Amino acid sequence: MDAAEVIHEKFVTKLGKGTLPRRAVALAPAEVGLSGETVVELFYSQVMSRQLDRLSRRLQARGEGFYTIGSSGHENNAAVAEALRLDDMAFLHYRSNAFQIHRSKKLPGQTPAWDMLLSFAASSEDPISGGRHKVIGSKPLFIPPQTSTIASHLPKAVGAAFSIGIARTLKLEGTPLPRDAIILASFGDASANHSTAQGAINCAAWAAYQGTPMPLVFLCEDNGIGISTRTPGGWIGATFRNRAGLDYVHCSGLDMVDAYRGAAEAARIARLRRRPVFLHMDTVRLYGHAGSDVQTAYLTKAQVEADEERDPLVHSAALLVEQGLLSEREILDVYNDTEATLGRIAEQAIKRPKLSTSAEVMASIVPPKRAPGRANSPSPEERSALFARDAGMMDKPQHMARLLSWTLADLMLSHREIIVAGEDVGPKGGVYNCTAKLHERFGSARVINTLLDEQSILGLGIGAAHNGLLPITEIQFLAYVHNAEDQLRGEAATLSFFSGGQYTNPMVVRIAGLGYQKGFGGHFHNDNSLAVFRDIPGLILAVPSNGADAVEMLRECVRLAREEQRVVVFVEPIALYMTRDLHEKDDALWTAAYPAPGAAKPIRLGEVGVHGNGADLAIVTYGNGYYLSRQAEKLLADEHKVKARVIDLRWLAPLPEEALLDAVKGCARILIVDECRKTGSQSEALMALFAERAPGVPCRRIAAEDSFIPLGRAATLTLPSRDSIVEAALETVRG
Repeated sequence: MDAAEVIHEKFVTKLGKGTLPRRAVALAPAEVGLSGETVVELFYSQVMSRQLDRLSRRLQARGEGFYTIGSSGHENNAAVAEALRLDDMAFLHYRSNAFQIHRSKKLPGQTPAWDMLLSFAASSEDPISGGRHKVIGSKPLFIPPQTSTIASHLPKAVGAAFSIGIARTLKLEGTPLPRDAIILASFGDASANHSTAQGAINCAAWAAYQGTPMPLVFLCEDNGIGISTRTPGGWIGATFRNRAGLDYVHCSGLDMVDAYRGAAEAARIARLRRRPVFLHMDTVRLYGHAGSDVQTAYLTKAQVEADEERDPLVHSAALLVEQGLLSEREILDVYNDTEATLGRIAEQAIKRPKLSTSAEVMASIVPPKRAPGRANSPSPEERSALFARDAGMMDKPQHMARLLSWTLADLMLSHREIIVAGEDVGPKGGVYNCTAKLHERFGSARVINTLLDEQSILGLGIGAAHNGLLPITEIQFLAYVHNAEDQLRGEAATLSFFSGGQYTNPMVVRIAGLGYQKGFGGHFHNDNSLAVFRDIPGLILAVPSNGADAVEMLRECVRLAREEQRVVVFVEPIALYMTRDLHEKDDALWTAAYPAPGAAKPIRLGEVGVHGNGADLAIVTYGNGYYLSRQAEKLLADEHKVKARVIDLRWLAPLPEEALLDAVKGCARILIVDECRKTGSQSEALMALFAERAPGVPCRRIAAEDSFIPLGRAATLTLPSRDSIVEAALETVRG
């Protein structure tokens, strides 16, 4: 017999024979503030969750349902929903059906059964994901959808909690989260061991230890097992009970009253003291991990049967009888009537439309545009005051790093919701001085020195964006982003997709990267691979090659985030930060005066840069490659009479295909110069583009070798150089 039906039969038998167990917890509902009516309502929520689990398995067996990771054994997270407010944003793990069902009762007009069954059936009418995934989530219920199985939603929960205090300090109006709201993040005991969870909990505690408001409840639903691997007894409590900066509350998830007591206590601490709380709730996993999981493959029969006797629904029924709220017969009627009602609803839900075209599937990858709040429109006097000590330099040619610093300052002056966060971005001004004086000008509430944890930095940005802030986060070096890439790939970039565009996390991520640092730092400070970003649907990847472009491109990135709700990665070539000269010493051709906002022509997404109008050869490149190709272009003209034009991609994702094809039009040949590694680099997509769309034009590429970057004078040996570009250009032109 299916495991779900075994549990079902035991429940029904206990009710029919009047053999419900005595509660292990003596606490009465009234002692914790639960009325009899609320206890009954909680039980109704639990029953619906249980019957949805059973129904999901039957639908899957018929080929009509597509999700069987159930919430059975975790039904008392409904008590957590009761203890929290509707506007306490909840980042939930996948065993939280009862929580969403019960929270829906706080808002009239909700239809949780219909909504969840549409999700089970992958209907395009599913109100949260539109049939793209079975997710727990709801816009009106303040539940952003999560698909995480490894607690990757915890960093953004920390960011959301942190943002409440920031919004309050900045007196921002109209943010989604009230000033006294708290955040909930739930996960399992196995996920608590993941580095993402450990980092997020550490970050929250680190902040709280210093007095930073962090109104956050970490709900660990401890069922003692992760798929087939047991969690050592007592491990979760021993690990989190005595952490600095973190309060700890324990409760039984097998008993409704004690679950509510623990949840109410955790919520009280988080709301009143603005501190993070670890709510440790003992639960049990019934049925196995998912529908296909047979527990007896790794658990003994005795272990399985012992877990079955801990069924929280049985204990909730015992509570109802004990308190004289419902009889066994009435409980059985509720249980059976819920099953019948859900069955009828399911027969309608499976008939509803499904996604049928790729366009429908992809419709929410790019978030919907919005009308952002009004910009500050600072007066000339305000700008003069802001830049008082720099005013004498702003009309003189400057390198990229300084121009970026001024650009950030102007953006922060214009948009009060912008925060800058990262390692050393505060008083130090960043490793390369790109955030110089921002802390002095805007204070620690807007220029935030983070701990050394890239997952927490990106999570801070994602969570803050949930609350209406516009984060510009900084990853100190490109190689470091790999510690946290799932925060972009699995979290930030998927939110609009899995919520039908209802939830978004617009943000700009600045990353110092790429090679050519004159031998400094080796691979970890010269990583030359952007492949991690290129295949993330919906993500924008920008790489400026010079200071003038960097100013306008960063302004455009912020516009894209504010108005189009996009997630943008802005990679700044480290080697070009301080570069001033192009061809010879003191020519200052790689510097620019700083244009005030609106004074220069904007560089919009997809606009490429073109230098020269030569028709012999089009050199297509970006970043350091553009700088080197400009040097090569002069040598080709002066010494070899080859007339070339150099095209700067600027925007690497999405690839500006039409603009590129237009830019190379009329050129006899194409040379692609890519500073990234040959395998997985942009050059692969560019070669494919020109082969498919410009098949009559000879095209070749020069790219970095598939190697890491060494230290010292050998640092550039595997990378394209001015001379190797000249050589490749001549070979291309001469055929």
